[in-house]
Amino acid sequence: VFDISVGEETKRVNFYGGQFNVNNQENFSIGDLNFRAWYGAKQLKTPFNVKLNDFQLEKYPGSENAASFASEVTISSSEETFDFRIFMNHILNYKGYRLFQASYANAGQTIEQTHLSVNHDSWGTAITYFGYLLLFFGLTASLFIKNTRFHNLKKTLSKLNNKKSTLSIFFGLLMLAANAQQNSHQSKKLSEQQIDSILKKIIVSKEHANKFSSLVIQDAGGRMKPAHTFASELVRKVAHTDNFRGLTPSQILVSITETPMLWINIPFIYLEKGNKEIRKIIGVSEDAKYARLIDFYTEKGTAKLNDILIAAQKKRIQNKFEQDIIKIERRLWLLTQATGGTILKIYPIPNDDENRWVSQPETLQAGFSGTDSVFVRQSLPVYFQLLQNSKKTGDYTETNQILDGIKKFQKKFGAKVMPNEEKIQLEIAYNKTNIFVKLSKYYACISLLMIILVFFQIFTNKKWIHFTIKGFIVVVIFLFITHALGLIARWYISGNAPWSNAYETVIFVGFASMMFGLILGKRSSLTIAATTFLTSVILFFAHQQWLDPEIANLVPVLNSWWLWVHVSIIVASYGPFALGLILGIFALFLIIFTNCSNKKKMLLYLKELTTINEMALTVGLVMLTIGNFLGGMWANESWGRYWGWDPKETWALISIMIYAFVLHMRLIPGLRGNYTFNLWSILGFASIMMTYFGVNFYLSGLHSYASGDKVITPTSIYYCVSFVFILGLTAWFKNKKFYK
Repeated sequence: VFDISVGEETKRVNFYGGQFNVNNQENFSIGDLNFRAWYGAKQLKTPFNVKLNDFQLEKYPGSENAASFASEVTISSSEETFDFRIFMNHILNYKGYRLFQASYANAGQTIEQTHLSVNHDSWGTAITYFGYLLLFFGLTASLFIKNTRFHNLKKTLSKLNNKKSTLSIFFGLLMLAANAQQNSHQSKKLSEQQIDSILKKIIVSKEHANKFSSLVIQDAGGRMKPAHTFASELVRKVAHTDNFRGLTPSQILVSITETPMLWINIPFIYLEKGNKEIRKIIGVSEDAKYARLIDFYTEKGTAKLNDILIAAQKKRIQNKFEQDIIKIERRLWLLTQATGGTILKIYPIPNDDENRWVSQPETLQAGFSGTDSVFVRQSLPVYFQLLQNSKKTGDYTETNQILDGIKKFQKKFGAKVMPNEEKIQLEIAYNKTNIFVKLSKYYACISLLMIILVFFQIFTNKKWIHFTIKGFIVVVIFLFITHALGLIARWYISGNAPWSNAYETVIFVGFASMMFGLILGKRSSLTIAATTFLTSVILFFAHQQWLDPEIANLVPVLNSWWLWVHVSIIVASYGPFALGLILGIFALFLIIFTNCSNKKKMLLYLKELTTINEMALTVGLVMLTIGNFLGGMWANESWGRYWGWDPKETWALISIMIYAFVLHMRLIPGLRGNYTFNLWSILGFASIMMTYFGVNFYLSGLHSYASGDKVITPTSIYYCVSFVFILGLTAWFKNKKFYK
C-alpha cells in the first residue's frame, strides 16, 4: 500500500505481489501525470528448460514419515537434452546453475508439489570453498607447527611436569547421589500381596519372554526393531524404571499382551514427585508413586484429566502442574496402545507397496487371504492358549513353535525391511546391557577414588598411591574403549552415525570429553580424574527423563555423509569446552584451598590446570570454527545458501566469538591471570549450553530435528548459576590475597 504525492495531491495505490506474480502492472494518474508501476516477484530465466517427469516420495515402512524425496527431471537446451534425478544433498550442476531439492508439499489429496531452489554462483562457490580450505589448514596447522601459542603451551606444560612428581586436587568435591525410589503403599482394589501372588503365577520364564521379545515389530515411525526394544521403552517411559516388581521388560510385555485387563488394575503409571493435585484428581493417596490405568477414568469412562490436558496443550508455556499432566498423558497413551495390542505390529502384509506391518487386532482390515489369513488371525490366540499350560508345566516347546512360525512368516513376507538376525540380537544385547547408564556409574566411582588418592598424593609420595592411580587410569582407558564400542553398536543398529538426536549427541560429547582428557592430560592424573568425573556427570544427565534414548529414523536432510563430518566435529568440539569447564572449576577450588604453607605447591598445580585448560579451549575453538564453516558448506549443498541466521548457526557464531575473546584475554592488561582465565572458561560454557540445548528446546529453526521435548528452564540452572557465583566470589578473595 503506497501513498504517492505530487505537489499537494496524494493518492493511495494498492499493489498485489506474490511468489509467482511477475506481471502485476498498475496504471494510475495524479493530476496531469500518468504513472505505470509494477510490484511483485522478479522473474529470472535459466538458459535451459526443466521438465518434471516424476516426483518420488519414499516413506519409512508403514508410516507417513518421509525417508527421502526426489524429482526426476529432463533438462533441455539448444545443445543437449538429458535426464537427471535431484534429491536432498544430490544437486544438479549445469551451465553454472545449481538446482536443489528444497522441499515438497501436498497441494491437494491427489497432487503433490516439488519445490526446487536455484543457485547461480559457480565462481563464488569455488573461491569460497578454497578460502574455507585455507582457513581449515591454518587453524589445524596452528595445533602442530612450532612457535605457535599452542606449541608454547605444550612446552610450558612439559616444564611444569618436570617441576613436580605428582599432581594435586582439592578434597571438597561434592558427590552426586541418586535419589532412592521408595515403594508406595497406597490402598488399592488389589493389595500388594495379591498383585505379587497373581504375577508370580502368570509370569512366563525369562528365557521364553526373551524369545517372544525377539519378534520384529514395526513402530509408528517406520523403524523395524525387536519387540524387546519396545518392551524396554514401555517400562522405562511408563514406570520410570528399568524393571518393575523384579520383572524384566520382556516378561512384562508378554504379560500385558496376554492379560491386558490385569495390567489396567496394577499401579504401573509413574506419577511425578510432589504433585499432590494430580493425585487428588485421580483419587490416589498423596504419597503414591504409581497409579493404575483405571484411576484416570471415571465409572462412565470419561478421562479425569482430559479438560486440564486440553487447556494445557493450548498454552505456549505450561506451569509445572500442566507439564506433569502432559507427561502422564503420554504414558497413558503408550500403556493403552500396549494393552490394546495395536502396538505389536508383527505381521507383514504380503506384497504391500508400502511394506506395512499390522498387529493382530488389525489383521481383519489388512486384506490377508487364504492360509495367511487363518494364520495371522489365529496364531496369537492359539499361542496364549498354549502358554497357559506351558507356565504350569515349564515346558514351552509348543509355544516356542508358534513363535517360530511367526518369525518364518515375518522372514517370508517382510524380508525387504526386516533386519538380519545378527542386528536383532545385537540390539537386544544393547538393551540388556544398558551400557551408558552403567558407564556413568563406573566413571563416577573411579573418578571419586582417583580424586581422593590424588589429594593424599599432595601430602605424601608413597609409591603404592602412585601405582594405584596408574592402575585406575588403565581402568579409565578400558571404560573409554567400552564407551566407544557402545557408540559403534548403536551406529550399527540404527544404520546412522550416533550423533543424530539430542540423546546421542550428549553421550558423544561425553566420549569426546574423555578422549581429549586422555590426550591432553596424558601426564596429568588430575586432568584425567577431572575428565572422568565430567564424563560421568554428562552420561548421568543423558539419562534423565527429558532426553529420549530411543533409536529413531533420520529425516531426509540428515541422510548424508555431511552428518558424519559436520555434526561430529561440532559436537566433538563441545568435549574440550566441557573439559575447560571442569578444569576451570577445579582450578578455582585450588585457589580457594590455598594457604601460606601450600601456596608454592598449589601454584604449580594451578599453572598446570590453566595450561591444559587453555590447550583444551584452543582445540575446541578450532573444531567449532571448522565445524561451523563445514555447516555453511552443507547448507550450500542442501539449500543453495551458506548462512540463513538460523538460531543454531547464530549461537555457534556467538560461541566462537566468546571463546576467541577468552583465549585472547591474556593480551589485555587487567584481564590476565590464572583466576580470570579459569573463571571465564566456566562462564563461556553457558554459550555452549545455549548453542547445544537452548536452541533445540526453546527456539525454532532448521535444526529443530535435533531437539527433544519442549521444556521450561529446570531449577538446576539456577543452582548452577548460584554455585558459579559463590565459587567465583570466594576464589576472587583468595586470589587477591595470595596470587595478586
